[in-house]
Amino acid sequence: MQAAPSRPITVSIVSHGQQVLAIQLIEQLAQHCAQWIDKVVLTTNIPEPAPSAGHAWRLPVETIRNPRPQGFGANHNAAFAACRSPWFLVLNPDICIETDVLGTLLAQAQARDGVLAPRIVEPGSRHCGPEPHRALLTPCEILTRNRANYQAPARPAWIAGMFMLLRKQAYQQVQGFDDRYFMYGEDFDICARLRLAGWQIRIGESLQVQHDARRASRKDRRHLRWHFASLARVWLSPAFWRYRSLLVRDRGNSGGAH
Repeated sequence: MQAAPSRPITVSIVSHGQQVLAIQLIEQLAQHCAQWIDKVVLTTNIPEPAPSAGHAWRLPVETIRNPRPQGFGANHNAAFAACRSPWFLVLNPDICIETDVLGTLLAQAQARDGVLAPRIVEPGSRHCGPEPHRALLTPCEILTRNRANYQAPARPAWIAGMFMLLRKQAYQQVQGFDDRYFMYGEDFDICARLRLAGWQIRIGESLQVQHDARRASRKDRRHLRWHFASLARVWLSPAFWRYRSLLVRDRGNSGGAH
């Protein structure tokens, strides 16, 4: 039997030709958060030079090189198979970490928290400060979220997959990401299933990380097709409708407060 790791977090990063960004992110983790990280699992999803070639890692790094591209959920589920620690951190390569956000998130975690995240700041976006919390993913929400009068919820219904610190026990209970989604929708879906299983979402309101948003679905027709297909899958799923009912009950129990 393997001994439990002394550090509580396994990190999963997937590179889609983003080796430079991935290396920078791992260096940032080593600088600010090394005491919390058992290892990093780095997946190269499309052909690119071996990320470890000529690079001296300051954290333990395991690499997975896919023979063919896999979807977001399939990649992180495969990385999770290497997770021995009680927490599993899903990170996009284009995240920038400048402080010890992991230590603070772990300190804030409560027993039924299934997923934690800091606030996300996207330089150049229309928002002054962090991105608003996300409401239930609906056509109306998508159409109105960028309007000046959009009323964001005080607590998020879900968090984006660019930064998700997931409790291993919760991840196992809901059987990880649904890999029938390919590139979009997996983050909402796992948040919905975690909440339906009795786990909570916690945001470190005082914590921030930067995200260099690429918005590929707005530029690439293939990504746009994946986005629409994933949204259709979300809205046709039983989890979406059960979660919608749960949020309605929650609002009723809190007197209509968001």
